[in-house]
Amino acid sequence: MKNKMRAAVVEAFGKPLVLREYDIPTPGPGQILVKTEACGVCHTDLHAARGDWPLKPTPPFIPGHEGIGIVVALGAGVTSVREGERVGVPWLYSACGHCEYCLSAWETVCASAQFGGYTQNGGFAEYILADPNYVAHIPAGLDPLEAAPIICAGITTYKGVKEADVRPGQWIVISGIGGLGHLAVQYAKAMGLRVCAVDIDDRKLAHASKLGADAVVNAREGDPVEAVKQVTEGGAHGVLITAPSLSAFKQGVGMTRKLGTCVLVGLPPGEFPLPLFDVVANCITVRGSFVGNRQDMAEALAFAAQGKVKADIEVRALSEINQIFEQLEQGEVHSRVVIDLRKA
Repeated sequence: MKNKMRAAVVEAFGKPLVLREYDIPTPGPGQILVKTEACGVCHTDLHAARGDWPLKPTPPFIPGHEGIGIVVALGAGVTSVREGERVGVPWLYSACGHCEYCLSAWETVCASAQFGGYTQNGGFAEYILADPNYVAHIPAGLDPLEAAPIICAGITTYKGVKEADVRPGQWIVISGIGGLGHLAVQYAKAMGLRVCAVDIDDRKLAHASKLGADAVVNAREGDPVEAVKQVTEGGAHGVLITAPSLSAFKQGVGMTRKLGTCVLVGLPPGEFPLPLFDVVANCITVRGSFVGNRQDMAEALAFAAQGKVKADIEVRALSEINQIFEQLEQGEVHSRVVIDLRKA
């Protein structure tokens, strides 16, 4: 094994990432070393590189929380994975394992949780150190390039659909048919739900129809809330908002049926005022959903391995990372970008 690895590094917030060579790390006790094959690029990586959120990472750091690769070395005491196994190093890098949240399978909100590509170095590198207790186990036959978006966008939308608490045959609105939403449509259909896709881009809505959406609504044309209510005969039983838009959040609550659930996944900047009378009088649940637990991950990957869910991907090289970030910022990325670490 060579001694050096390439990595794309955030050395200062708001500055272009820098390609550096580092020594390949050695796994300590309870750690594993993963040779990266692929890593997806998420909008969260852009937020991390700009230091947008209240809890900021500490530069220099290596972003990337959709890393897929082969385990090439084990630290002392590791028994849950084997050398040669393909794993994913996701957003939830690790948690304490014993708090009330971890014990109830809500490790994503553990106060001691660590996050890949944020508080721990991530997958924009040829090798990643990882916690074997929190890696995703990639099913045989699932290509690493196709698996990468599933361990972030896939699990996030799958968990969001589950949190909407919609039964087969009932209506769910997927608001925002981008990198997250196009997967949410597929998960919802695979789970037997009736899907109404909402977006402001007719091309994305046409794609949603090809993926199985039962109805589409362009939020720029007329009143999208009334359009959804007509389609769903009174409002959707569940609404999943993936669009990073405050107007989408306001509309999403209005699209929710009495006794329904509106799930918030997108993270637009700013405050979100709730129409309290409508929420209270109609007994609407408004719920945040943050990634998913390890069992959710296994289920989300199983759908992909069975061919029921497939991310639209654009494969790029690590050397293009700053160009990719510029395109993300301009809204010019219409699928999920995946970096092939096997490329120059």
